[in-house]
Amino acid sequence: MTDRLELKAALSVSDAGEITGLAWPFGTPDRVGDVIEKGAFTGPDTLPMLFAHDQAQVIGIWDQIAETPEGLTVKGRLLVDDVERAREVRAMVKAGAVSGLSIGFVTKQAKRHPQGRTISALALHEISIVAVPAHPGAQITSVKSVTSETMENEENQTPANAPQIDMKALEAVAQRLDKLEAKGNRLGAPAIVQGEPDKKAFVSFLQTGQIDQKALTVAADAPAYVLAPEETSGEFIRNLVEFSPIRSIADVRTTASHTVLLPKRTGITNALWVGETATRTASEPTFGQMQVDVKELATFVDLSLRMLEDSGNAEAEVRLALAEDFGAKEAAAFVNGSTAEAPQGFMVAAGIAETNNGHATTLSADALVRLLYAMPATYRNRGAWVMNGTTLAVIRTLKDGNGNYLWQPSYQAGQPETILGRPVVEALDMPNIASGATPIIFGDFKAGYRIYDRVALDILPDLLTQRTSGLARFHARRRVGAGVVRADVFRKLKMVA
Repeated sequence: MTDRLELKAALSVSDAGEITGLAWPFGTPDRVGDVIEKGAFTGPDTLPMLFAHDQAQVIGIWDQIAETPEGLTVKGRLLVDDVERAREVRAMVKAGAVSGLSIGFVTKQAKRHPQGRTISALALHEISIVAVPAHPGAQITSVKSVTSETMENEENQTPANAPQIDMKALEAVAQRLDKLEAKGNRLGAPAIVQGEPDKKAFVSFLQTGQIDQKALTVAADAPAYVLAPEETSGEFIRNLVEFSPIRSIADVRTTASHTVLLPKRTGITNALWVGETATRTASEPTFGQMQVDVKELATFVDLSLRMLEDSGNAEAEVRLALAEDFGAKEAAAFVNGSTAEAPQGFMVAAGIAETNNGHATTLSADALVRLLYAMPATYRNRGAWVMNGTTLAVIRTLKDGNGNYLWQPSYQAGQPETILGRPVVEALDMPNIASGATPIIFGDFKAGYRIYDRVALDILPDLLTQRTSGLARFHARRRVGAGVVRADVFRKLKMVA
């Protein structure tokens, strides 16, 4: 099995920040058909509590993690007294805007089946509070408890003109929801959840090629291509991050245009110290404009007709088949993209400063220190290293003048490895160490590298041309643009030519 971090997914929260929930229900598959067996979970006694799997948003700690007959139950605390984001998340949970838990883990042992995998061993790394959990059964359970608690605690504070709540009607609704949830979680229940007409129509579109105009959206810029439903697109993007690591550190946005125009400051203001009544001088900062063009990435994938006919989860099969290919192509473009058809890569962008390594083939620990501290403190403290695995292997052997390794492993689940105290991201497409090469780049990618998603995923099934081979072909495309918006927040390590 490959050691890759996977993200999967109920939850009650108090005013003090105490939070409990069911991180993974046993006995039912998640949205991509995966089932985790009881006894599969291993990990430390405590785990970080993240928001939306963002390592920069640690909002609390899980200090009680246990397997029960129902699933993996957790109890922890939001750091509401110390972290502003934790207070915001508590408010979102109570308002119902955030409704689930999702786990980040590395698979150790699993067996594949037509609908997904049965995972029998995994290493748990973190548990996040999310809006849409990977497992449909990992839903927030605080709706009843928070409502009841709030009503009880505020009984004496109810305004005189407040509307009366029909508790019998509320209980009837709750019972109906419980029955629907039990039906949806029943072992062997179909993968398509009732009440999701767009998802049902999308699966039908993949199996038959027929477009339900009421439930599906046809891409305006590509007739006959159908936009994947929001949930499917979201899962595709999450899978994409696994193969396109730059997305996890860059500034990712969406756009409705084929071109994004950004203002760019080319001059600064000129403030001067003055006396109490001295004349002030004017400043005339200059501004330019930069352009990020949205590019198109396209391919096709073949699936057997039998799989489409027998599987109710056809969209998951298509999504997973495409994620690896699209992710690999995106990753290469974000690093080295230089053609007119591809997004701009940060390694080919003009204006990025370099630090001389001092040797053609031997990596210098001192040069890495010089590179790091050549960056302004603001960007240095938010920056990340990017290099390939070959270079990272060399760095793991380097020491500073005191004999300490520059590379430090992660001692806390969910936290990245670091070099000189800053996280490191492994990108396959970065150059190797060689004469004249630039094998390492450091920078504040959130401030300096922008990714714009225009179309998450368009799919057009071709059920005819490959039929003699028992296959159906799915043509897929997505539109994305990227580019360096601030070269001054990056710095490369240059090997001597």
